[in-house]
Amino acid sequence: MRAPLTKLARPSGALAMVAVDQREALRGMFAHHQSGPVSDSQLTQFKVDVARELSPFASALLVDQEFGIEAIVVQKALTSNCGLIAAADLLIGPAGGAATDTAVDPAIDPIRMRDIGSVGLKFLVLWRSDEDPETRAQLVEEFNQLCRASGLPSIIEIIVKPPSDTSRAFDREEELITAAIEAAQWKPDLYKAEVPFHGEGDLLSITRNAERISDVIGGPWVVLSNGVKQPNFANAVKACAQGGASGFLAGRAVWADIVGAPDIPKALREVSRPRLEALGEIVDSYARPWTDWK
Repeated sequence: MRAPLTKLARPSGALAMVAVDQREALRGMFAHHQSGPVSDSQLTQFKVDVARELSPFASALLVDQEFGIEAIVVQKALTSNCGLIAAADLLIGPAGGAATDTAVDPAIDPIRMRDIGSVGLKFLVLWRSDEDPETRAQLVEEFNQLCRASGLPSIIEIIVKPPSDTSRAFDREEELITAAIEAAQWKPDLYKAEVPFHGEGDLLSITRNAERISDVIGGPWVVLSNGVKQPNFANAVKACAQGGASGFLAGRAVWADIVGAPDIPKALREVSRPRLEALGEIVDSYARPWTDWK
């Protein structure tokens, strides 16, 4: 039985969700704009600013425990219309860089996350075709146990990576479909996938591959924005929605280019908010409501 996504959705049943669970990758983004070190408190303040400025226009906000959730909850930065999603993944990788592996975060207490207001848990899988599917399944089962214990919906994200064996061919577009087939076996309440073709080229091809993801995942799914150039993201969301996606859960396409702005709250209001509002209108018009999935 799939958990309801009511608290993550807009009244239309579409999902217009903002991700701000980046950790060392976000530190690296700030480091490009300043000469001194990027403090933990700087990351936390950014996440609080995003919550305060964008949550009135988002159906949910994805945040990590390490730098964001506590401050957002204590400062009451999230508006009541916006659901809180807790990231349950431990991101393994270099300081100031992108994750190279993930694990279930042992510091996450799913009952506490629920009790402080979280309405979903999310886990990231870095998927490689030449790595053991059973190992991935065991990792996801560990995550699913947290969801069952708390009664919170499971949100599973896959980012497809080239094989560890560099001599093997890598067809990203086909592997997005293969990864979704595997993810369907994990029975996520919501699946989070990359945009086909990075949102570039023929929009009809993007829609067709989105239809393929819809067919194999068999449940509600949304797109992320990593790897999609910001100017292309709105059309990519529309194309995927026309292929059956229920919306988006995206960070970089909404706020990445205001990182380092002299007045971040002002930049969020003037740059990111209009983008988010426009994306909300797109999913209201074109996305498949999560309630349409049986």
